[in-house]
Amino acid sequence: QVQLVESGGGLVQAGGSLRLSCAASGRTFSRSAMGWFRQAPGKEREFVAGISRSGRTTYYTNSVNGRFTLSRDNAKNLVYLQMNSLKFEDTAVYYCAAVETGQFSWVPRFFHEYDYRGQGTQVTVSS
Repeated sequence: QVQLVESGGGLVQAGGSLRLSCAASGRTFSRSAMGWFRQAPGKEREFVAGISRSGRTTYYTNSVNGRFTLSRDNAKNLVYLQMNSLKFEDTAVYYCAAVETGQFSWVPRFFHEYDYRGQGTQVTVSS
């Protein structure tokens, strides 16, 4: 069983930055692809970014490409989502997700492809 705990959310002005962290328990982190999803009130959950188990492959949804950076530290079982140039429309609850995989370069982009999810952290961007 893997537990994921997100942190780093908060209130920030438009144009500002936040760094979200996802701490994973268990011994399978280095064998897991990791992803971030978000859900705004009244909207469907959407994929934000994902990183392969090797860390060499990342994928971002178009709306955050160039502003967000996803990285991982396998020694610390941590994933970081650096969010810069935040916009009002980035306001949402952000969820971390994980799936153990034998594929080193796979980056899952759909929520159902992940086996574990965290409880989420709120990000609010004021305009």
